[in-house]
Amino acid sequence: MAELEIKFEKAGRIKKGQWILIDGNVCRVTDIQVSAPGKHGSAKVRIVAIGVFDGQKRQLLRPSDADVEVPVMKRKRGQILSITGNMVQVMDLNDYNTFEIPLEAVDEDVKDKLAEGAEVEYMEAGEYRKIVRVKTG
Repeated sequence: MAELEIKFEKAGRIKKGQWILIDGNVCRVTDIQVSAPGKHGSAKVRIVAIGVFDGQKRQLLRPSDADVEVPVMKRKRGQILSITGNMVQVMDLNDYNTFEIPLEAVDEDVKDKLAEGAEVEYMEAGEYRKIVRVKTG
């Protein structure tokens, strides 16, 4: 499994919909609140985000000039080889490696479209993978 690639960005530059790392978990930012700078301190940024792979809500409070870890998310294409129990076996279409993705790591609106032989798009961040789209046509 690949190591999670990260880059750093100032907390004040984070935007809604962006990916960040909170407590080592990849999250998508859903809300940002910025407080005004006070008499003795800098502005604070409160970031609310939802875990991409576990669905948990997390918060991060940092000064606006502090660094925040931003994961490098990769979108890849694969083909479903089999669906057994609660696991989906997928073959990457670039390097032909096969791996398994648990059904919990599949978007709800995509689960009913899964079928053997279907081409899918999945996101990869380090050791985490998630099926986000089934290609049709």
